[in-house]
Amino acid sequence: MESARSSLDGGVVGFSVRLLGPLTIIRNGTSVALPKSRKLRALFAYLALAPHPVGRSRLCELLWDVPNDPRGELRWCLSKVRGVLDEPDRPRIGAQGDTVALDLNGVSVDAVEIASAATKGIETLELERLLALSRLFAGDFLDGLEIDRSPHFNSWLTAQRRRFSSCHAAVLEQLVERLPSDSDDASSHLEKWLELAPFDGRAHLALLARLAQRGQFGAAEEHVAAAARHFGSEDLDFASVRDAWRAIRCQQGQSSWAQSAVPRSGSQAAIVLADPNAATSRKASLAVMPFVEQAGIGGVPTGPLGGPRGGIADGLTHDIITRLAKLRDFFVIARGSVFALAEKNIAPEDAGRRLKVDYVATGTVRSQAGRVTVAVELIEVRTARIVWAETFERKPDDIFAVLDDIGNSIVSSISAEIETVERNRAMLKAPNSLNAWEAYHRGLWHMYRFTRAENEQARHFFDMALKLDPTFARAYAGLSFTHWQNAFQRWGDRDQESAMAFEAAGQSLLVDDHNPAAHWAMGRALWLRGEQDGSLIELERAVDLSPNFALGHYALSFVQCQSGDPEAAIDASDHSRHLSPFDPLLFGMMGSRAMAHVRLGQFDEAAEWALKAAARPNAHAIILAIAAHCLALAGRLNEARSFAAALRKTLPNYCADDFIGTFRFEPDAEALFRQGARRIGLG
Repeated sequence: MESARSSLDGGVVGFSVRLLGPLTIIRNGTSVALPKSRKLRALFAYLALAPHPVGRSRLCELLWDVPNDPRGELRWCLSKVRGVLDEPDRPRIGAQGDTVALDLNGVSVDAVEIASAATKGIETLELERLLALSRLFAGDFLDGLEIDRSPHFNSWLTAQRRRFSSCHAAVLEQLVERLPSDSDDASSHLEKWLELAPFDGRAHLALLARLAQRGQFGAAEEHVAAAARHFGSEDLDFASVRDAWRAIRCQQGQSSWAQSAVPRSGSQAAIVLADPNAATSRKASLAVMPFVEQAGIGGVPTGPLGGPRGGIADGLTHDIITRLAKLRDFFVIARGSVFALAEKNIAPEDAGRRLKVDYVATGTVRSQAGRVTVAVELIEVRTARIVWAETFERKPDDIFAVLDDIGNSIVSSISAEIETVERNRAMLKAPNSLNAWEAYHRGLWHMYRFTRAENEQARHFFDMALKLDPTFARAYAGLSFTHWQNAFQRWGDRDQESAMAFEAAGQSLLVDDHNPAAHWAMGRALWLRGEQDGSLIELERAVDLSPNFALGHYALSFVQCQSGDPEAAIDASDHSRHLSPFDPLLFGMMGSRAMAHVRLGQFDEAAEWALKAAARPNAHAIILAIAAHCLALAGRLNEARSFAAALRKTLPNYCADDFIGTFRFEPDAEALFRQGARRIGLG
C-alpha cells in the first residue's frame, strides 16, 4: 500500500483511517462524519483488521447478544458503512456468499501499518521508519469504543489493545537503543516505554544506564528503590535488574559494561540484562497463557476474559503445556505461574515480560453451530511480532478426540516455529559469538541442507555446542545424526561412522534419558548396526516420552517400511506428517510411505508418494533413487529413466546393489526393487 507508506513519512493521502485513538476516517484532509452507532464503528474496525472475509454469523455473534433480527441490523450497519466508504467508481464493501470483506487497498490504516511492521520484525526496521511508526500511536486502539453486552467484541478489543501496546513498547525500545543517549527524543521515548511496560526490566535498566552516563547516581539509586517496591507489590523478581545496576555502578568509568551493556553500531550501548548462562546453553523459553473459552462446549456459556476457570479451554491449555514440556526442546513455564498471572488479568505480552520468556502462546476456544474453533497465536515477546497464527475448526463428534487432535497440531506447530526462528537468528550471528544453544541451531540449519559439505559444517557446530555445554542432550543427538548421514549416504566409512553415531547417541542418553531426541538418535544408530528389534524399542520409547515428537514417528516408519510392518509404516508416516507438515525431513516421511506401498504390492501408490518426496527442494540422491525404482515398478518407465539419469549425473556408477545396500530390506522387498532396477538399466 504505497499511499499508506507515504502517510507514515508525513505526506498527505486522499483516504486514511485511524484506529489508534478514537476511530477517525479522513478523506482529502477532512474528517468524515460517522454515524453515532457504536456497533457500526466496531463493525468497521473489525473488518478493517480482518485478514480474510468474515462470515455474517460471526459478525452477528460478535456484536449482538440476542437481538430480534441480528442479520437485519448487520445489513443496516453495512449499508451505512458503504455510504461512508464507497467511491463513485469503487465500492469498498464486498459480499460473496455469506461472507463480508472490506477493501482498503490504497488506504492508509495506522493499525494495519503497525501490524505489518511487527510481522516483519520491529528490530529490522530503519530508524526513520521506527520514528514514523511511533507517531501513529495516538492513543489506545479504538479509544472509548467498548460495547455493553457484547463480550466477544470486548474480548477482541482487549486483545487488540494489548497487541498494539506491545508493538508500541517494541518500537520505543528500538528508538531508545538507536537514538543518541543525550537527545530529548530518546528521553521522551524512554519515559513512554516505562509507562507502557512498567515491569519490563530492560526499560528500567535503560533508564539506569542513562542516569549513570550523566553521573546521576543518586537519582539512579532512588529509581532502583522505587522500582523494587513496585515489582515487589506484584510479587515479581527484581534481582536481575538490581544485579545489572550493580555491574553498571561498579564499572562507571569504563566504556562498556560487562553483562549489562553490549556495544552496538549505533550511538549508544544496547541494554541487556545480566545472564550468567549466556555462554552456555540458554534455551528459548515459552509461556502458554490460559486459553479463553468464549462459549461453552454444548452451549453452556462460560465467561470470556476473567471468567470462571476449569472448562475445556483450561484443559486444552494444561495439555499443551505438558506436551511441550515433554518435547524438552525449550524451557516451558509451569502451569501454576501462567494461571496465576491470568487470574490478575495481566496481558499475555506483559506476562511474557514478567516471566522473562522469549515467546508467549495465546488462544481462544469457541463452540457454535456444531463446530469447535480454536484460534492460536505465538508471539515473540521482545519484538511483539506474531511468529505464527492459526485457526483450527472441527466438528465435535467426539469432543475429547477433537481437542486431542487440535492439541497435537498446536504443539507441533509451536515447536517447529520456535525452532525456525531460533535457527534463522543463529545464522545471522558471527560463528565465534555463538553460545551453545545458538551453535546447536546453526548446526540444524546446515544439517537440513543434506549435502556432504553442509553435513560437515553441521558436525562442526554441534561439536562447538558440546564444548560450550557438555550436558546438551539435543546437541549429542544432532551430532549422532551427522554421523548417521555419513554412513547412510556413504560419505564416509560406514562402519566407522555407524560406531560414532552410536557413541554420540549413547552420550545423549547418558545426559538426559527422558529426552525423546536421545532415544530417536539411539534407535537410528541401532538400525545402522542391523539391530532392528533394539531400534524399534528405542524409537517407541521416544514417542512414548513425547507423542508429539514427529521425527520419532518418522523414524518408526523408516524402519518398518523396510523389514517390519508396512501398514504400521504407512500409519507412522501419515502421523509424522500430520504433526509436522512442513518438516525439513518431509521427503523422508513420503519416501518411507512409498517403500511401504511397494512391499504391499501397491506400485501406483508407491510411485505417487515417491514423486512427492522427490519434489521436495532438499531431497537428496537416495530419494531420487526411491522415485526411480517405484516408478519403474509402476510401469512409468520414461519417468523412472529420467530419475535414473539425474541420479547418475551425481553418482555415475550407481546401480541396484548400491540401493539395496543402503537399506535393510526383507528378501521379498529386495527382489521387487531389483526387478524395478532391471527395467530402467540400473540392474
